[in-house]
This record gives sequence, C-alpha cells and structure tokens, in this order.
Amino acid sequence: MDPMPSTRLARRQFLSGCGLGLGNLALHRLLGDPLAPKAPHFRPRARRIVQLFMGGAPSQFELFADKPALTRLEGKPIPPSVIGGQRYAFIRPDAAVLGPRFAFARHGRSGIAVSEALPHLAKIVDRLCFVHSLHTDQFNHGPAQVLLQTGSPQPGRPALGSWALYGLGTETRDLPAFVVMSTGSGLSGGSALWSNGFLPAQFAGVRLRDQGPLILDLERPRGIDERLQRDSLDTIVALDALRAGRDHDPELQARIAAYEMAFRLQVSAPELTDLSQESPATLQLYGCEPQQPSFARACLLTRRLLERGVRCVTIFHEGWDAHSDVAGNVRTQAAMTDQASAALVLDLERRGLLDDTLVVWGGEFGRTPMVETNPALGRSLGRDHHPQAFSMWLAGGGIRAGHQHGATDDLGFHVVQDPVHVHDLQATILHCLGFDHERLTWRHAGRDYRLTDVHGKVVHGLLA
Repeated sequence: MDPMPSTRLARRQFLSGCGLGLGNLALHRLLGDPLAPKAPHFRPRARRIVQLFMGGAPSQFELFADKPALTRLEGKPIPPSVIGGQRYAFIRPDAAVLGPRFAFARHGRSGIAVSEALPHLAKIVDRLCFVHSLHTDQFNHGPAQVLLQTGSPQPGRPALGSWALYGLGTETRDLPAFVVMSTGSGLSGGSALWSNGFLPAQFAGVRLRDQGPLILDLERPRGIDERLQRDSLDTIVALDALRAGRDHDPELQARIAAYEMAFRLQVSAPELTDLSQESPATLQLYGCEPQQPSFARACLLTRRLLERGVRCVTIFHEGWDAHSDVAGNVRTQAAMTDQASAALVLDLERRGLLDDTLVVWGGEFGRTPMVETNPALGRSLGRDHHPQAFSMWLAGGGIRAGHQHGATDDLGFHVVQDPVHVHDLQATILHCLGFDHERLTWRHAGRDYRLTDVHGKVVHGLLA
C-alpha cells in the first residue's frame, strides 16, 4: 500500500516535466554520462565540424586545378616516364590527355583560380584554404571513402564524427550530436562511413532522411499522450537498466540512450525542420525550397543543427563519378552544390559561428588528366579514378584563409610540393578540434587504436 500516492505522482511529473525522466537517470547512473562535454588535449580552434563530402570524386581539373598544359597536350599521350607503373580500371596508361572543360579565372585578394563551374565559390575564395596536394592509398570508391572517414579502408573503425564526439562530448540533449544526411545517389562506402566501429554505440552517427519526417515513427500513436508515453518509456528503461547493471552490455546501454533521444526528438525535430522561421533572404542565399529535398536544404538544416549544439554534421552528396562526359557531370553536380556550399560558409560567418566551426569540402580521390573513352561501355570524354593527387577546400575554425597549399606537376598527375596524405588531413582536423591525434585512442582487441592508425602528421601550413 502506498501511503503517499500524490507525492509519488508529483515526483514523476516533476522528473518528466524537467526533461529528465527515470530513463535518463538510469542512463546517467549506468554510463557516467559518456556524452557529457569534455575538455580536449589543448585549447581548440574549432568546437564543431561540418563535412561536405562529395562522393564519387569530383574532377579537380574542372574545378580547382588550373593546368594550361593539359589544353596544349590534349589528344596526345602522357609520357610513360610520368605514368610509371600506374594501372587504371577503365583506361590504358597511354590514354590521351584531356584538357579542362571549363575556363579558369583568378578571384579575390588572394588571386586564387577557380573554374567558371563554381561562380558562387569564386566569390568567397578569400575565406577558404585550398589543398592541391592530397593523395590516398585507395583506388576504388568504397575503400577510399571508408579510409577518408575512418582511417582504414576496411569497415569496422569509428568514423571521424564518432571520434570527435568521443573526445568532446555533446552540447545538446535534444538532438543527436553526430548527424548524417545524404542528398546524392547512394554511397559506395555505406553505413561504415558514419559507424561508431568499436566505440560504444552512443557515438554512432544518426542518419536523417532527406524527405518527409527526418526520422520515421516519431509521432505518437493515436490515443497515446505524452504522460502515458513517458511512463511507458520509464518502465521499459528501468527494466533495461536492471539487465544492463547486471550484464554491463554496452548495446543495451546504448538502447536506453536511444529511447531517451527518440522521446526528445518528438519535440526538437519538427522545430528543427520548420524553415518558415528562416527569412526569404536566407532561403534565397542558399537557393533553398523549404519543402524540396536538396543539398541546399541539407546545408540550411546543417546551420540550424550547429546552432542547436550538434557537434558534427556530414552531408554525403554522391554523384561525381565522371567516367563519361566529365563536363556534363561537373555542370550538373556544381549546379546542385556550389551555391549552398558557399552560402553555408557565409551564413556561419555572419552568425559568428565560422570562427569555431571547421568546414571541409571534397571527395575520396581525384580524376585522371587522361581521357576515358570506351564505346563498349558507352563512355566518352570522361576521367578515370586518380588517387595520386586531388584537391579539397577547408574553411573556418583555425584554418588559414585565402591560401593554397601544395602543388602538382604541370599535368596534375603527381604531387610535387607539400604532399598531404589522408591521414595527415585527419590529424590536422583533430588538431583544430583540440586533439593530439596520437593521444586520442581507444583500446580494442589488445591495442590502442586511433583515427590516423599509426600514421599522420599535422599539416601546420593549413593552420591560421
């Protein structure tokens, strides 16, 4: 018999009303709150990170790598001394040179050359840092994407966003701290690109849908009000907590956290996606139709996520795999991504968020200076995969603005100055977030693992 039923009811209402709930208390007791904000190794320049990941590998020769020599040599084979022993999947090593399909011009005070395919990006070059000397070990899309995101070409390692969340914790309880969106035609690397790997499941990326509800099944069933749902959830979580306290099962602990997040998302997700709060000028800046799924809408949602304390957002935009008609491919994909990419940088800047937000734009490798033409496959005037050299740009938190780093030879085939391996890029990103990449580790299967594996060095030339 309960001598004080009204007191117990008031207590439950108080806990639920405060957004705590018994489930949250159980979670805190069991886990010691692994998502709580944490101090990095040293003072960070960036508190959050955005990746605009251009899956399929954009052609640097049509975007950032101004190589007049390719125009002069178009139709002629590249000398064997340049090719070396390199083999390709779809072209012969003696394939003819293909000149850039777009004109280049210099922009801004920095005089950085950008192709005419990127008119919006051209206006903000003085805010960006271009890296022209990236290279990777992987030749195929899936392994190269997984390597760039996780430090290993094989699935099973934590993604960059998971490492950032593990190291820094979260600043929001109403939204996932590591959010993933996809606006293209699918991803070669699949869910391994935002997996928590061997880290606890709380550090996994949460993928939001690009149309309709951000997450399915968030609406309460008919006849279920908030109090009944809260009471039901508390009962389920309490039972799970009994089992988790006995077995110390990390998956069960993560499930408790997921229940709580789902409950809070019922309120936070509709507010997040209500773009009627945005001014017409902002929608025009991004080129965004509020109800139409697009890269532009994802970029605007990214800014809103960052404002609400989300630590890491990755937008995967697959579609840049230009084995045929590289000019048409770049024209199409640039039209979908150029304006919104530039708008995100400008919008973050005007809201005072760019200084401590790191933005990274690029794909998994580059494209060949030689043409890919294969009548049997219906391909012409395309470019094959090229891991030896490619370009990216970065902006914001701790990055040197209006700068170009590294260089390739006249044909854009080999890096000849300041090479940056994928692991070096990862080490530099972690440095901006306040971490020594060799010390941000997790013990698994008998040894300490890190994002950069046993490689990588910070590229100080990229830092402000």
